[in-house]
Amino acid sequence: MARVTHVHNKLRPNEALYPVPSDIEIAQTRAKHMLPIKKIAEGLDLDEDYVNYYGKHKAKVSLGVLDSMKHNKNGKYVVVAGINPTPLGEGKSTTTIGLTQALGAHLERKVFACVRQPSQGPTFGVKGGAAGGGYAQAIPMEEFNLHGTGDIHAITAANNLLAAAIDTRVFHEQTQPDDALYRRLVTLPNGKKEFAPPMLRRLAKLGITKTDPNDLTKDEQIRFARLDIDPSTISWRRVTDVNDRFLRNITVGQGPAEKGKTRETGYDIAVASETMAILALAKNMTDYRQRLRNIVVATSTKGDPVTADDIGCAGAMLALLKDTIEPTLMQTIEGTPVFVHAGPFGNIAHGNSSIVADEIALKLVGEDGFVLTEAGFGADMGGEKFFNIKCRASGLKPDAGVIVATARALKFHAGKTVPEASKPDVEAVKTGFANLKKHIENFKKFGVPAVVVLNRFVNDTDEEIEAITKLAKEAGAFDCVTSNHWQKGGEGAVDAAAALVRATRIAPDFKFTYPDEMPLKGKIEAICKEIYGADGCTYTPEVEEKLARFEAVGYGGYPICMAKTQYSFSHNPDLKGAPTGFTVPIKDIRVNCGARFVFPLLGDISTMPGLPTRPAYYCIDVEDDGTVVGLS
Repeated sequence: MARVTHVHNKLRPNEALYPVPSDIEIAQTRAKHMLPIKKIAEGLDLDEDYVNYYGKHKAKVSLGVLDSMKHNKNGKYVVVAGINPTPLGEGKSTTTIGLTQALGAHLERKVFACVRQPSQGPTFGVKGGAAGGGYAQAIPMEEFNLHGTGDIHAITAANNLLAAAIDTRVFHEQTQPDDALYRRLVTLPNGKKEFAPPMLRRLAKLGITKTDPNDLTKDEQIRFARLDIDPSTISWRRVTDVNDRFLRNITVGQGPAEKGKTRETGYDIAVASETMAILALAKNMTDYRQRLRNIVVATSTKGDPVTADDIGCAGAMLALLKDTIEPTLMQTIEGTPVFVHAGPFGNIAHGNSSIVADEIALKLVGEDGFVLTEAGFGADMGGEKFFNIKCRASGLKPDAGVIVATARALKFHAGKTVPEASKPDVEAVKTGFANLKKHIENFKKFGVPAVVVLNRFVNDTDEEIEAITKLAKEAGAFDCVTSNHWQKGGEGAVDAAAALVRATRIAPDFKFTYPDEMPLKGKIEAICKEIYGADGCTYTPEVEEKLARFEAVGYGGYPICMAKTQYSFSHNPDLKGAPTGFTVPIKDIRVNCGARFVFPLLGDISTMPGLPTRPAYYCIDVEDDGTVVGLS
């Protein structure tokens, strides 16, 4: 067995306090002992040429490192998912970090955690940050949860540049005659007429082979210059990375200079944008560029798709985004490495960190190491999309999976209230186990051995834990192990980590839920029946028409990215446990041509969260010495 060459910073005896202090108190205390990120990089044998430092404790890692390690064998690839989330919190991010600390700092294995960059919406809203918790966190916690290395801000800027470009193009086409529009499009500030690179691609798309603006006929000029966008079909919305309910629906173009060219639109939260999904799925700069070009933002009055490349904006977007393709290297409180990269939501996008972060991490840890990559929300959401979308795009095959659960969450799935779920109730645990059982069965369908990790709480009884463990093994879990990493750090997750190591020794028989060539409707029904346990699906006439159109224009080979509630296997958040006898209504269906997936909408899914009466920002401040307080 290969031992680690990278460094770690294991918690010292008696350093983990009880009662457990707040997350930010622990993070800031451990930050005093934090290793310089340069030390983490050196321990990974990362060549300085591939490391771009952002201060002392963060760095971006260049994709060039992949070519330098192309002959290295990959480590063991593990996805961390969970049961359907409850208001009690299951601790999936905390478990991902805790297992990483256990593997690296205590079992002395090469290991990497790959997690998403948290949105500032939840950070300042209700949920709080996503750095983990207790003695299982990524640090510096404040930088992890706030700006990071600025990737989400770059996503926001690029997204909104495209939105501005779309409205600008519509405005100029509506307010100028053909000859003036063409002349202004092809004329440089110095008066020279010249086609820009995206203009040449548009000419080729139109079947026009001429490259001199002076050579086009009048008809060719009009065809080139007029995208003829139908404003009612513009699907590209502006984004911001805060929860702002009053931006969900707005009217733009109300200034006098816009000459009455108003339209209704709205804002999404930045991590819900297709740009974010593209970042998470792009494999290199070439792929990133092409995916941005392929974004469909609207249709013309003739029904033709209009892309970001037609708008002429994709190259400028990539200029804003070029550094975002590099994952950010950070560390846990016990000095094990973490990649923080991308942050697509799990209920409306595919809910996983980036492909490139996983690929680099797998090469860095080598064949005896482990990469733990977290999937958003329950295993029916981020987990299913990890298998069917992310692994399909990357070509990587997982060696094992972790399903995170708690006794109190299972009691909630049995119909108990939040206060009731904190009280001992073995029968409720057995009833609520139906939810966990279904997730275990789904992992078996993917051919991936699953280790159930139970986050143990002070009110859990031995009888409850024994009941869950017995039922989990009977349902087909490789193992079911309790963990107390929140209280003890990596030491509290050693048993769970050891079980995971054993699980990866089994040769997986990984398989997708559906093949690429299956029609879109078949893919949708395969997920609903096999993963959710539904009897079938219903489709509105509009959805039926869209499905036929998507197949006709070549989107039929895309995978499916379901947009549904995360709180239930079904489309109804009130159906807890593992409901049966339900039919899933497909209310709408859309396509992301840049991200390359089709997403059916199974209900009213908000892409812009709102703030509660008492948001988290009330408690957040900065002391005179610059110390951030109140983050969770």
